[in-house]
Amino acid sequence: MSLFGSLYVGASGLQTGQNALNTTAHNLSNVDTKGYTRQQTLLTDKNYNLLSVNPKAAANQQTGLGVTYADVRQVRDSFLDQKYRKESGRSAFYEVSYNTLGEVETLLGELDGESFSESMNDLWEAVQELAKQPASSVTQGLLIQRASQFVEQAGNVYSALSKYQDNLNNQIKGEVDQINQYADRLFALNNEIIKIETGGIERANDLRDERNQILDALGGYGNISYSEDWNGSVNVKYEGHTLVNATQVFKVGLDQDSDTGFYTPFWQGDAKKIPQENGTFRYDISNCKVFDLTREISTACNTDIGSLKGMLVARGDHRADYTDLQDVDAYNETISSSILMNVEAEFDNLVHNIVTKINEVLENAAEKEGAPYLRNEDGTIILLFQRISSDTYDENGKLIREDLSAGKENTLFTISNLVVNPDLVKEPTKLGFVKNDKKEDYAIAQELQAVFETKAYRLNPNVTTKSNLIDYYSNIVSQVANTGAVFKSIYENEDTTVSSTDNARQQIVGVSDEEELSNMIKFQNAYNASSRYINVIDQLLEHIINTLGA
Repeated sequence: MSLFGSLYVGASGLQTGQNALNTTAHNLSNVDTKGYTRQQTLLTDKNYNLLSVNPKAAANQQTGLGVTYADVRQVRDSFLDQKYRKESGRSAFYEVSYNTLGEVETLLGELDGESFSESMNDLWEAVQELAKQPASSVTQGLLIQRASQFVEQAGNVYSALSKYQDNLNNQIKGEVDQINQYADRLFALNNEIIKIETGGIERANDLRDERNQILDALGGYGNISYSEDWNGSVNVKYEGHTLVNATQVFKVGLDQDSDTGFYTPFWQGDAKKIPQENGTFRYDISNCKVFDLTREISTACNTDIGSLKGMLVARGDHRADYTDLQDVDAYNETISSSILMNVEAEFDNLVHNIVTKINEVLENAAEKEGAPYLRNEDGTIILLFQRISSDTYDENGKLIREDLSAGKENTLFTISNLVVNPDLVKEPTKLGFVKNDKKEDYAIAQELQAVFETKAYRLNPNVTTKSNLIDYYSNIVSQVANTGAVFKSIYENEDTTVSSTDNARQQIVGVSDEEELSNMIKFQNAYNASSRYINVIDQLLEHIINTLGA
């Protein structure tokens, strides 16, 4: 090799050493930058130059042409990245469930300073007092007063549960909007990365950092999978459906129920547009929903991933009532997995049974004794509770709700369709409880007591143990508390897994001051060695030039 060739060898060392030092300095300057991935300079030797070619020789004479840097790569572990994103999504799912159960427990236990249990116990005490003096205007007035308070408080609790459903519904819309924003940004980053890396000269590492942060965040919203193309773009699937590829973004749409206002996420590009008479159109989302909520929620099936799914499951698809407990299959398919719908149905069932059983006692007593006992002037039976609306058929003539067990119109009570008899509120003594023979009706008072004491009620179709109405409510609260404890344990375990996985990831992607300072010394020494080598070559050239000149 000529002396001038040796200069190029030295220059390659200087250039490579400088680039390596620049990478090290970049790492040190971003030691506290969130989402930054440590970069590493990969060095390789240049091709050798053959000095002679001898077929008979075992090895031909050759000389090295110096060093160059092959790449400046990010130091990441793809396995840990995938694990972190999946486990963070699973943690988010159980966090939503745990927080929802905590909120429901609070709503059931205390609302505006008065717990529902107190109002129910007050009603029970009023019935007990009535049993002592059925004909007393005081005990009758107390019964009406406590019944009104009971209905009001039940309505408050149910309304609060419904409002929490609405709150989750708004959060669902916000998360879908955020997912679409992430998808748009991923698509833009893909294009920017392709432009920079197409020439094979440099890597868009800072853009890759941003993309990895978005994938981290997106993993918390649902089950994602992804793969990188040869050109540097990443293809992302959300819940098994393509969200982003090199050429397109597949947006998540929201279908809003006209009755409840609840949103259902669907794949907008897959939905069939159905024209409407007013010139607009609606989407047929029957075959393009993002989530199949009929599938069992389990870790084994990876169906317990993502805060968005957690909110959808917790919210449910409608406002439940006691009728949702009558069909076991329907209950297990749609109600049992939803925190709010399950509590709404069980709570409404409690109120429904108290109301209907009390009315049945009054009705049966009136029919047994005969007119005018417990009857209005028009001959109708005086009932403690009434429905706000008696309409049970839709515009097509189809029955909306039907109590198959009783088959009586006065059993079609729900919390949202319930009121204490206005006539009794004005005049509590209309009850009387004095039979046609002028004797106090102690029997009816005892039957009213039995309404609360008889163990005839199951919490839901999957519970075999029967309880009385006094214990029913405490069973609901206990169920919520126990389920909350289970979800809390799962969430804490998942959170620990996420933290440990992220710590393991940070050991790889994070910048170590000691390691980078060590690299700085190493590359600085390499730079100095190349500089000294060039000085030697320079002295030789100077000596030769001076000698020839002489």
